[in-house]
Amino acid sequence: MAALARKRITSTPAKETQASPCSTSSVAGKGHCVVYSADGRRFEVPLAYLGTAIFGELLSLSQEEFGFAGDDGRITLPCEAAVMEYVMCLLRRNASEEVEAAFLSSIARPCHYGSGLAQFMGVSQQVSVASF
Repeated sequence: MAALARKRITSTPAKETQASPCSTSSVAGKGHCVVYSADGRRFEVPLAYLGTAIFGELLSLSQEEFGFAGDDGRITLPCEAAVMEYVMCLLRRNASEEVEAAFLSSIARPCHYGSGLAQFMGVSQQVSVASF
C-alpha cells in the first residue's frame, strides 16, 4: 500500500512539476517545505528560500496574523496565490537586493490586497467613474 502511495506522489508529469510551484501530493518533496497562500493554494518551497529576506518577512507576517501554524497546523502566508507565484519567480531568478527591497516595501500593507503589487509590477488599472 505504501508503494502505491509513493507511486501516486511521483506520478505527476515532470513538465507540470517544473511549471508550477504548487503540488497536490500530501508530502513535500525532498528539500522542500509546504506553505499555503491566504486563499488556500499549496506551495512547495525549496528550503533554501526560507533563509531569504522575502520569506523571512512573509513568515513573520504569518506568525503575527495566524500564529505561524494556524489551527489546522498549516503554515499560511498572508498573501494570495498570485503574490506567492510572483515571490517564487523572484527567488527562482535570484532577484537583486534592490528588487527584493522594493517588493518588501510593497508588502508593508497586507499583500492580499493586490493593488500594491500591481503598482509595483507596473500594471495600471483603469477605473471607470460614472459622471452624472
